[in-house]
Amino acid sequence: MAAAGMIPCCYPSSLSSRSNLAGSWLVVGTTERRLQRRRSSAIKAEVSFVDSDEAKKLIAVDGYAVVDVRDKTQFERAHIKNCYHVPLFIENNDNDIGTIIKRTVHNNFSGLFFGLPFTKPNPEFVQSVKSQFSPESKVLLVCQEGLRSAAAANKLEGAGFQNIACITSGLQSVKPGTFDSVGSTELQNAGKAGLITIQGKISAVLGTVLICAYLFITFFPDQAEKLFELAPTS
Repeated sequence: MAAAGMIPCCYPSSLSSRSNLAGSWLVVGTTERRLQRRRSSAIKAEVSFVDSDEAKKLIAVDGYAVVDVRDKTQFERAHIKNCYHVPLFIENNDNDIGTIIKRTVHNNFSGLFFGLPFTKPNPEFVQSVKSQFSPESKVLLVCQEGLRSAAAANKLEGAGFQNIACITSGLQSVKPGTFDSVGSTELQNAGKAGLITIQGKISAVLGTVLICAYLFITFFPDQAEKLFELAPTS
């Protein structure tokens, strides 16, 4: 009877200690998760998207370094003076059969009409940026349309960079003279190449000719009529 009477005394005590122990682990685990969330929120930074005027101020006043993430061809056509070039995509010269077919198709269409090289993601992009800048550095990412700089910002943000800015809509939205630039064309035109530029020039010439002809007929109808009479007829 004595042994049977001891069970009710010991069992609640054991259950209580287990409950307290579980509660302690629950508190500790919850606290650790909260601390981890605080650490991650302290490290993660929101990317700033700015226009060209705001970007110019970031460079001149706040000391942001410019990192151009475009491919080599666009960079050489025009880039911001004293910027760093770290392409997000590099030219794909792989020689496996799949890449050769894709490159041939690309060169006969997009490459021919838009002057775009056949590229692939740069596997050394993040490491190349980290070799030149610390995670605390102020970095302004630029590309031609704004898409590659946003993708690059996402990669660098994941690598711990805390002060990142991008130009909304890219360099194509920059007005001439906003930045000191280097190259054979204006920054906003660096993405234009291939047959599309020839087509644009032809359209501009034809448009000018048609406007001049319209003005001539409007203001000098008699002379225009005489010219039409002199024109050969089939």
